[in-house]
Amino acid sequence: MFTRLLPALLCALCIFPGSSMANDRSGEVEIAVTIAAPDDSKDVRVWIPYPVSNNTQDISNVRINGNFTQSGIYGEKETGNLALYAEWTSPTKDRAITLTFDATARELIKKDFPATEPAVPVEIKEYLKSTAFIPTDGKVKEIALSVTKNKKKISEKARAVYQWVVENTVRNPDTKGCGTGEVDIQIVKRSGKCADISSVFVSIARAAGVPAREVFGLRLGKKEEEDMTGGHHCWAEFYVPGYGWVPADPADVRKIMLVDKLDLKGAQDKIDYYFGGVEQYRIALARGGRGYYLNPRQNDGPLNYFMYPYAEINGKTVDWLAGQTDLKYKIKFKAH
Repeated sequence: MFTRLLPALLCALCIFPGSSMANDRSGEVEIAVTIAAPDDSKDVRVWIPYPVSNNTQDISNVRINGNFTQSGIYGEKETGNLALYAEWTSPTKDRAITLTFDATARELIKKDFPATEPAVPVEIKEYLKSTAFIPTDGKVKEIALSVTKNKKKISEKARAVYQWVVENTVRNPDTKGCGTGEVDIQIVKRSGKCADISSVFVSIARAAGVPAREVFGLRLGKKEEEDMTGGHHCWAEFYVPGYGWVPADPADVRKIMLVDKLDLKGAQDKIDYYFGGVEQYRIALARGGRGYYLNPRQNDGPLNYFMYPYAEINGKTVDWLAGQTDLKYKIKFKAH
């Protein structure tokens, strides 16, 4: 039997001091996953993002059902993100697992930035680092220096980067899933979906000296009952010393502009809102972490990011980017 880890393993870096929260949204979320593996397969594994409570969301009444051989809840050491893990080690025809939980999400508004900012804490400096998925050199660095010129405070630099991303990217509705977040490609194409646009923001922010990370989550339904299968969403956070983590969602601005056919002037209220604000119709599944290994460790190389269910059959990755072929999932919402 695998050792189960408590949600309390999540670090205090997910706390948002000084935040203002108003509206909330509550309901039951059901994530049903099935894996179409050959009947005689003896090595089938799946990892499902496991959300936890913090001061922006409450997760409770968790239920896990399925025909798996064994399962457990594990924490990934580097990020602290949790996953529901299950495996099937005996031949069977259908492999299924369902994660059900109650969720309450709250609107978050963080815009009262301090007049002065202390130094970036040591434990936050990792969110300034360049990585294979979040580069901070080359064209990224050039843009960062240009848009934050004469900006002294981190909050001011973050706003300048956010404004540049809103003005210089577009949403591409044909992008598969939420996109791959490949910054070296996106900084040239400047089009994609939420993972792409959020990754561009995080890269430029870090290059400008603004600690930043991605948040991988799920949109809650606005109806009494709703299919949320297509509701995965990625946004960003930046860190202001002496104040904490602040949400920023340039990707949702570009989505609203596309759907409502708005230009920048017509979208100004949305631009202002999503810098330091996110509405109550979303929960976070994971924070940070690009190109890392899950726990238990997967076999087929590092994972780009962890937002969708991820599965392997006989050590090989099953299409995880909203493929809905061998790895299928259905997400339902029922309001309380």
